[in-house]
Amino acid sequence: MVEFSPQRVQSIFEGFRGKRIGVVGDLMMDRYYWGSVLRISPEAPVPVVEVESESTRLGGAANVANNVATLGGIPLMIGVIGNDPGGRLLEETARQEGFSTVGLVVDPSRPTTIKTRVIAHNQHVVRIDQEVKHDIGSKTQDAILDVLKREIDSLDAIILEDYNKGAIARDLIHAIVGLARKKRKVITVDPKFNNFFEYKDVTVFKPNRKESEEALGRRLVDVQSIEQAGSELLRRLNAESVLLTLGEKGMSLFEQSGTVTHVSTQAKHVADVSGAGDTVISTLTMSLVGGASIKEASTLANYAGGVVCGEVGIVPIEREVLLNAIMDNHRPRFD
Repeated sequence: MVEFSPQRVQSIFEGFRGKRIGVVGDLMMDRYYWGSVLRISPEAPVPVVEVESESTRLGGAANVANNVATLGGIPLMIGVIGNDPGGRLLEETARQEGFSTVGLVVDPSRPTTIKTRVIAHNQHVVRIDQEVKHDIGSKTQDAILDVLKREIDSLDAIILEDYNKGAIARDLIHAIVGLARKKRKVITVDPKFNNFFEYKDVTVFKPNRKESEEALGRRLVDVQSIEQAGSELLRRLNAESVLLTLGEKGMSLFEQSGTVTHVSTQAKHVADVSGAGDTVISTLTMSLVGGASIKEASTLANYAGGVVCGEVGIVPIEREVLLNAIMDNHRPRFD
């Protein structure tokens, strides 16, 4: 999509430093059990995983915040946790990472979302979700909006990270977008099905193929159908840009000028796509506030998504790893 000089890459990366990004959305904790399978259970035809280690990581919108931090930005997580051990774990993990917790709103009526993954021999065996999915109440929405109003002037951008877990309700979307537009802040969106067409007038709308197919009610199977879908989303949402991610087919960028740009995936090896969307929206947003054009930002996001697909489990993108991936691809021109 874009040919980078080393000087240009370094300039954009330097622009990441100290950028403060509000991440509003469904906060989660990811719990992992790592082990191996040596036998099948005598009780049922299922594998027996002998656990060798356990770990927990920030997930969902909290993983987006983690990506912002590893790129050199300062994340402000804004969302809901429960009055439960999961909520306390998320808050403590955020503090250990050096993140502000002023945006964490406690809602005793719902649990903290926890996804538990059992992984054996670097393969997912099963995932267990502990959650509720109904929309948060009006008082909780007001509390989230109050945090954003207090912090908006110090933010460089806002990311709306929707996992259909209820933290981002329709009225809250409209209020946040309106506030961001009034304050002239970059606002990017990683949507899901429920509120798909509520995200009007944003800077960048970043759906994946599955989400777009569900929302539009048709398959995206070739260049023509992809371009028709992207153009329709751009028109219906009045976004400045739409970045449609297409898995192994890469990405397609649609701009209000009518320009359509397709780019191939940069994934060298796909071990696990979990969290790739979080990395893409984080890198895209950080690049925009770091001085990149939308094409440059989309290209960097494409590289970042390709890197994390090569890891098992949800991991954030590291600045140096992303830089190395770009330099390796451009090695003949960099040398």
